[in-house]
Amino acid sequence: MARTQVLLVHGLWRTPICMLGLGRRLRADGHAVRQFAYLTIAESYDRIVTRLAAQLTSMAAAGPYAVVGYSLGGVLLRDALSRIDGPQPVHFVMMGTPNRAPLLARRLAVFAPFNWAVGEGGSKLSQEEFFRDLPRPCCPYTLIAGTRGPVGRLSPFLDAANDGIVAVDETRVCDDDPVIEVPVTHAFLPNASAVQSVVAERVARALDSATRQGA
Repeated sequence: MARTQVLLVHGLWRTPICMLGLGRRLRADGHAVRQFAYLTIAESYDRIVTRLAAQLTSMAAAGPYAVVGYSLGGVLLRDALSRIDGPQPVHFVMMGTPNRAPLLARRLAVFAPFNWAVGEGGSKLSQEEFFRDLPRPCCPYTLIAGTRGPVGRLSPFLDAANDGIVAVDETRVCDDDPVIEVPVTHAFLPNASAVQSVVAERVARALDSATRQGA
């Protein structure tokens, strides 16, 4: 019988399928794993976050839980967690999540086809004021960033470490946040064994501690 809960939230233009490998890894550790699905071109941003907050509230009522967000999924979790009245997660892992308006999104936001393709939720990524107003997580969190993106004179990131979509510095909530860097591109973060190992270790440590304290 599963002893703890973990919620996985996928990224923009992805589905829960991209988190299946990570889910298997966490289930092997004895956790009850749930997924949250959304589609930014079919739902308003507020509706997505409201649904997510409802799922978090349900999990919080059932006992200790942790959350893992990939890319935009981490942004949605930050907002949704600020809207719940129940207990916060014992740990929050963000994989490739932009916690500041990423350069690439800001550059693409001037093109109407991009804004249509990402919907209201995706368009938030280019808005600096949105990130300024986004509440800081009220629970311990881990930041994971990929570093196998292009660098150099022809790269939009120049010499800044990045995963091809998000720069390492853009994953920080606060300037002094530590970031676990892995040599992976953005698309492969959820399925990289090194990333899954970090997620499994951080989640297990936090949930084990919460379980012992509640025993």
